Amino acid sequence: MNILVCIKQVPDTTEIKINPETNTLIRQGVPSIVNPFDTYALEMAARLKDAAGGEITVITMGPEQAANALRECLAAGADKAYLVNDAAFAGSDTLATSKILAKVCEKTGPFDIIFCGKQAIDGDTGQVGPELAEYLDMAQITNISELELSGAGIKGKKEFGDGYEVVEARLPAVVTVTKTLYEPRYPTIKSKMAARRAQIDKITFADLELEADSIGLKGSPTRVKKTFVPQAKGNGVIIQNEPADTAARKLVALLGENKLV
Repeated sequence: MNILVCIKQVPDTTEIKINPETNTLIRQGVPSIVNPFDTYALEMAARLKDAAGGEITVITMGPEQAANALRECLAAGADKAYLVNDAAFAGSDTLATSKILAKVCEKTGPFDIIFCGKQAIDGDTGQVGPELAEYLDMAQITNISELELSGAGIKGKKEFGDGYEVVEARLPAVVTVTKTLYEPRYPTIKSKMAARRAQIDKITFADLELEADSIGLKGSPTRVKKTFVPQAKGNGVIIQNEPADTAARKLVALLGENKLV
């Protein structure tokens, strides 16, 4: 089975700060990590490989430093890695990014199944996986927490709201993965050393059949106009150590004073 996992290197959101003057992210000094949902996607792919055999390829689009994220994935079960890197790709939104990744899939595949994290923690759009499926004309199942082979296809548990549903798809298919019941496997010392020595091939604009105006900023129909930090509204009012009926009257009075009821 030929498996692909799309990953993204993202800033560690626990370390992110906002510039109070420009309201933009302060990226200097912020460590980068593999997007957490992508680590679950890789683990799901590795378990599928354990069950059915095959090979796992990982790809990411990003700067040169994103090769570090690929090496982490090689240490955790992937077999091959590609870095998609070119100045022409800069500024791509989710639509342009998925278009580029689709071309990369066609160049490095074909693949029986493509895994993506359900969303990246820096953008939280959840759009690249489904858009990639559309460009490749593949079936897609999203927000999957469990997956198994089923006949000529796959069957997965799809999370939504307070429950889940069981969905099936024929292969080839794109699967987006949410947090699973099992944790991603830890790399061994041996696998880390092998990943450090592994060759990571680079794919550039010249390697893909793309129109320059269809990617990057020119090919991106969405723009981020502004980011801002919501203003704090004070500490609020705490009602405690009161009989229930007294507390309820005080609460209704406060809500009325603030025109909330």
